[in-house]
Amino acid sequence: MKIIDNLETHLEFWNDEMTSAALYRTFSENEKDERLAEVYNRMAENEVQHATRWAEKIKAAGGTLPEFKLSMRSKIQMWMAKRLGPSYVLPGMVAKERDGNIAYNQIADASGMARDERSHAMLINQITHTMRGGFEGGALALLEGRHKATGGNALRAAVLGANDGMVSNLSLVMGVAGAVSGSAFNNKTILITGLAGMLAGSISMALGEWLSVQSSRELYSHQIKIESAEIEAAPEEEANELALIYEARGLKKEQAQMLASQILSNKDSALDTLAREELGIDPDELGGSAWVAAITSFLLFALGAIVPVLPFFFLNGILAVAVSILFSMGGLFILGAIVTLFTGQGVLYSGFRMVIFGIIAAVVTFGIGRLIGVSIN
Repeated sequence: MKIIDNLETHLEFWNDEMTSAALYRTFSENEKDERLAEVYNRMAENEVQHATRWAEKIKAAGGTLPEFKLSMRSKIQMWMAKRLGPSYVLPGMVAKERDGNIAYNQIADASGMARDERSHAMLINQITHTMRGGFEGGALALLEGRHKATGGNALRAAVLGANDGMVSNLSLVMGVAGAVSGSAFNNKTILITGLAGMLAGSISMALGEWLSVQSSRELYSHQIKIESAEIEAAPEEEANELALIYEARGLKKEQAQMLASQILSNKDSALDTLAREELGIDPDELGGSAWVAAITSFLLFALGAIVPVLPFFFLNGILAVAVSILFSMGGLFILGAIVTLFTGQGVLYSGFRMVIFGIIAAVVTFGIGRLIGVSIN
């Protein structure tokens, strides 16, 4: 989205900031938790400051400020916030703040406002997803961070990688088996096809994972450099952002400001803390090693993909096909059982659900392969 830096754009920005300020004031007035209400109020004040800056630019360019009017959408949002509570409207504000961050990043002298919009989006997202239960309890415990539970994610990725390999290669093997079944059945053809599918899928998964992780690392590194420059250029603004984060997590305003000031007094620790708290990035890891991710994806996909192929090493004909299906059913059931570690569902339910989906895929591809084989013959 290309933003043109002209009077019309400035008017649009002014109207957006005035709207956001009105919404945050409504959130503050209807929020039961006093500390969170104060956070909303300060965000409203921040948006008013942005609107004032755009108003000054408009007047300097010879423009005239129109009468501010809320859109129908904003009026509905305010009505919902009053009747149902701010939490029902907050998700839509995340996108609004992110759009503001993107737009302001394209304006030469609006980097400070872009940073504020990004901070607001992060705060709202945190309030929406992390603080739904309110601030009661050990608020200080919330300062331990949001991104430590990586072990479960890694195990989940492992299960999904093996599942992808097993289902995709089972479907491939069954499709070929259907095409060459009957008098033309060739065990060697199926074996070669299965091994080729395993290698092709594993390499594709590894390459995709490497690109994904490496791109994320480069993005995170760039964001940390920007954050470092912002600490140098505007340490007080960064301290205010960090204080807002801690207020959103439950600390009192004075405690949050004191903690933020202490952190910002050391630039090295400040960068590390802001990267973790504001950006959600671990500077030491940067999302992990791209090579480790690629190799792991290759091995996991291959581990799942080899299961449907194994019977064709020592069996022939329809018996090999039947045993391949049985092996795959067993593997899919085990994977489904492991998934229950994350979902809390019953082992039998999750295991058989995985088996059913895998078998449906195999039956469909076998049938299609059979049709194609008959047509060619």
